[in-house]
Amino acid sequence: MSVLLSGLKQFPIDVTTVITVSDNGSSTGVLKQELDIPAVGDVGKVLISMANVDEDFLQLLRYRFSKDGSLYNHPVRNIMLAALIDLKGSLSEATGYMCRLLNVKGTVLPLTEEKVELVGKNGRHEYFGQVAVSRNVKNIRKLDYDHSIHISEKVIEKIGEADLIVFSPGSLYTSILPHLLSRDVLKALTRARAPIMYVCNIVTQPGETDGYTVGDHLHVLNRYLKNRKVDIVLANNKPPEPEIAEHYLQAEGKEPVPLVREELEGLKVELIEDALLTIENNTIRHNALKTAFQIFAFLMRQEN
Repeated sequence: MSVLLSGLKQFPIDVTTVITVSDNGSSTGVLKQELDIPAVGDVGKVLISMANVDEDFLQLLRYRFSKDGSLYNHPVRNIMLAALIDLKGSLSEATGYMCRLLNVKGTVLPLTEEKVELVGKNGRHEYFGQVAVSRNVKNIRKLDYDHSIHISEKVIEKIGEADLIVFSPGSLYTSILPHLLSRDVLKALTRARAPIMYVCNIVTQPGETDGYTVGDHLHVLNRYLKNRKVDIVLANNKPPEPEIAEHYLQAEGKEPVPLVREELEGLKVELIEDALLTIENNTIRHNALKTAFQIFAFLMRQEN
């Protein structure tokens, strides 16, 4: 999501970003447990990607304490958000203040104000927390939260006002699908007039989407969307060079997500394809500008 947003901010689009807060790994998980607050990690990453401030300030926010001690592995942005939750009273207010501080063009909204955990269910067995869910997707039949959550009215309002609803790349089961575990969100999506676009992942995620094609990602999303379906899929059609793909597979267990066009024929989905991948610091990721341009171009075609 952060890569996509860094590209979208280059275009004259009013972007609203809705972020799940069920992460429980690394620094986020520690702060969540010790301070009894929602997960702040993904919010912090999005704020940095949408920020319009000097690079020194961004480096400060990205800085992660490396010396042993109580601050070990905590990035400054997470500490700031945790402090602002105390000062402002909620994650939404803390996020709003950070948006003003970072000159963010657009709106950033947490899905809920509550401390919430992702739960994977398989009969009587439950996998509790985002980390456990990510490692056991193949054993999970249903995703849920540990309790019913209240969705911000602002989130519901923004879904209704949108010209385009975009599901970003990211961890399919632990970052994207958690948006769809709320009845209120599903109802809002069913009522929304805007088409739904999915920007498909370029590589698989070990443990979550091993062997998945673009069509497989869509089938999972459509199952959780229930009464709505994905209308447009934006997919990469240029695989990485074989030596890069092999290195990625050996180093991280990730493989390119193949675009099998025949699989999409029965899904009634519009395919927009392009060479969207780029290599940054030996990491395969979306080319932020090209991906954002395809979204902007779609919006312009809709206007006409």
